Amino acid sequence: MNVTKSSYSTTNSQVLHLDLDSFFVSVERLLDSRLEDRPVLIGGTTDRGVVASCSYEARKFGIHSAMPMKMARQLCPEAVVIKGNSATYSKHSDIVTEIIQEAVPLFEKTSIDEFYADLTGMDRFFGCAKLAKELRQKIIKETGLPNSFGLAVNKTVSKVATGEAKPNGQIEIQRGTERPFLAPLSVRKIPMVGAKMYQTLRNLGIRQVKTIQDMPMDMMENVLGQHGKALWKKANGMDNSPVIPYSERKSISTERTFDRDTTDMVKLKGIMLAMAENLAYQLRRGKKLTACITVKIRYSDFQTHTLQERIPYSSADHIIIPKVLDLFHRIYNRRLLVRLIGVRFSHLVGGGQQINLFEDTEEYINLYQAMDSIRERFGDRAVLRASGIGAKTISRSNPFDGKAPLLLANRRS
Repeated sequence: MNVTKSSYSTTNSQVLHLDLDSFFVSVERLLDSRLEDRPVLIGGTTDRGVVASCSYEARKFGIHSAMPMKMARQLCPEAVVIKGNSATYSKHSDIVTEIIQEAVPLFEKTSIDEFYADLTGMDRFFGCAKLAKELRQKIIKETGLPNSFGLAVNKTVSKVATGEAKPNGQIEIQRGTERPFLAPLSVRKIPMVGAKMYQTLRNLGIRQVKTIQDMPMDMMENVLGQHGKALWKKANGMDNSPVIPYSERKSISTERTFDRDTTDMVKLKGIMLAMAENLAYQLRRGKKLTACITVKIRYSDFQTHTLQERIPYSSADHIIIPKVLDLFHRIYNRRLLVRLIGVRFSHLVGGGQQINLFEDTEEYINLYQAMDSIRERFGDRAVLRASGIGAKTISRSNPFDGKAPLLLANRRS
């Protein structure tokens, strides 16, 4: 039977929210144990970069995600800064996803490190709390990744509970105790409250969730409109939003923002090639094909232009890379400084590369298999084309890793 959404009622629902703690940092520590107990920053390594993730040791210095990397370094000069590698993180995320998929009947993956699971009815067979605890321990045992969970009657309360359980903890909110659990917390803990709304609420003298609980819903609606009504419901532990079944993503992409705006054609072409090569490898590793390629350029005046083109389904470098470079040449205005470039593959489907009897040679097929085997063993930057060697920041840059990549001369340019 095809299930399109969860169908629990608020009277008997059980929703698990599970979050991988400091996910990017945790993965890096699996790869290099010397990062343990050290302040670690993941993100852009230049002054223009931002912090994508940081360790709990770094948070003690006031550092948080989305903070400018320059400011984070000033707050904690001894922090280890790592560019990060989306392919590595996706690989570990996929492993966790498979574990969850085997354990629960219905789950939703809302980000690379965050999951909801509808456990409604499981208490009759196994026990929701017992299942959640065993799932958490299984993830830790099989992946080495710390994680936290909250178990409650709906998404909102379970997500807030996870935040209170961190780091590496678990909380179950018993049915009927949602309001007293939420009451003493800061309104910032409510999922829909961002920086702007938080400041608005503070200006109104609202700092704790209890204040909202004690206000009539009509008053909140009069002040904040529909947002006020939704906020009042969440503050009172009300949320009927369903757990939406997980489905695989339909696109992959990567971008590069430059430290200094540039018109260096060799540099731009090399980075574009490296992006295309890396994404093509991700397709093959995930047994995917793409049918649409998009190239993106943002100039120094922040004007952004994109150009896309459909192609026959493929994951082959010698088909994809020339198309990416062709789109780049067609969209690039040589008179303007470039701030950002990016590549996106969409219309993804499962499958392997179909061999073209007139163009694909045995040499090509063997070459791809050999390259991918090296990357799988030593990392996705272990082997690359010589013209893409300058694109260091599209992948993980380990300050303790002195391994040099193998170079592959371009067969076609």
